[in-house]
Amino acid sequence: MSNVTNLTAAIKELKQVLPENAWSENSFDIQPHLQEWRDRWQGSTPLLLTPRSTTQVSQAIRICAKHQIPITTQGGNTGLVGGQIPQGEILVSCKYLNQIREQNKHSITAESGCILQNIQELADKDDRRFPLSLASQGSATIGGLCSTNAGGIHVVRYGSMRDLVVGVETVLADGSIFTSLNSPKKDNTGYNLTPLFLGAEGTLGIITAVKLKLFPKPKYCETLLISIDNLEDALKVLESSKEDFSEELSLIELIPNTALDFVTKHISDCASPFSADSNWYLLLQFESLNDFNSNERLEDYIKNLIEQKTISDAVIAQSLQQTQDLIKLRESISEAQKPEGGSIKHDISVPLQHIPEFINKASAEVKELIPGCRPIPFGHLGDGNIHFNVSQPVDMEKEKYLSHWEAMNCLVHDIVMQYEGSISAEHGIGILKKTELAQRCDPVKYAAMKSIKKALDPTNLMNPRVLF
Repeated sequence: MSNVTNLTAAIKELKQVLPENAWSENSFDIQPHLQEWRDRWQGSTPLLLTPRSTTQVSQAIRICAKHQIPITTQGGNTGLVGGQIPQGEILVSCKYLNQIREQNKHSITAESGCILQNIQELADKDDRRFPLSLASQGSATIGGLCSTNAGGIHVVRYGSMRDLVVGVETVLADGSIFTSLNSPKKDNTGYNLTPLFLGAEGTLGIITAVKLKLFPKPKYCETLLISIDNLEDALKVLESSKEDFSEELSLIELIPNTALDFVTKHISDCASPFSADSNWYLLLQFESLNDFNSNERLEDYIKNLIEQKTISDAVIAQSLQQTQDLIKLRESISEAQKPEGGSIKHDISVPLQHIPEFINKASAEVKELIPGCRPIPFGHLGDGNIHFNVSQPVDMEKEKYLSHWEAMNCLVHDIVMQYEGSISAEHGIGILKKTELAQRCDPVKYAAMKSIKKALDPTNLMNPRVLF
């Protein structure tokens, strides 16, 4: 039987078995799912599936497996490495798997299509907190965030999605359903399969629901923006904040002056709180369940840093609005780069002690490769995850600049490997980095991952272009 015949038979059976609201061939319905927000990938699919239940997902996968038809899975379509954009596969959108199955003081069990911001708000109403926070939280879905092991700005205290998930429900490549949603906290019966699907990017199955940890809602929160002259001082601030505030440190984000200029230039209602520019800035946030005399402690902390000439200035938010304004400066960086033309982006991590060396070396070498380009290294200082974005020279055409994408990626990632870092810290591999993964990954790890893929998806039907 030919592939075309298989596809025709699969589509016919899917339309017969699934209710009419769970599939569409209408181009108007399908088109928004075929393009990611940076306009880098344009996709195609013969059929869009929008299941409303885990049972419908299982039915769909069984039919596709029967006819050997590959599947691409999509959450909120906020991914940055192309893995969610189909290239001819049947597309399964999880956006209507959006029910809350259970909520208590300790956890919330949510289906994979639930929006992150909605989860945060539900927790907040119960005086609890789900701490994952990132710029796309108004549209990013829980399933997609789990599939890429998303991090966000609070990893330094709470960890990434692997640390925030205690159970999953996943439909495997044969349509069977694995669940650990109700597993006991202590379960020593062999392999722990739950983390296997977190960061797997849909290659091992479709996550349909997860059990998320909830935390006590902080009673006190202090946010401040610090200006510094060099990256070595940024590490000193990180070390001192951990020593002085321990686990109360929940956020520490690095912002270069160029990024702050972009944000204040292009994003409405954004302004620098400082009268003079600095080379770098650090956004910090401290949280506590108890009153820890935060104002007095922070003032002493800042005073000591200034006296030691580690920082040059600092601003402490005095209201919720000022807190939101400071965080907006950080969260708007990616958006503010768009009006400046093409941007070649890298989501990397290096050991903390190597951050200054990496940024200085990589910045110098990309400028040598493309004179006039503008490095914008920013992000999660607390866990070594730097978004090393490089904006085009002012006088260069965007298309010409972006034609250097592979050369710049190779250059930057070579430097990352020199410092024993990772070429993907939180965005995943997708299709963007799979060739580099094959070249740079530890061969033992790479072979083990391929073996796991082969065992759970022997005919490569699940997100077949991703990772490998």
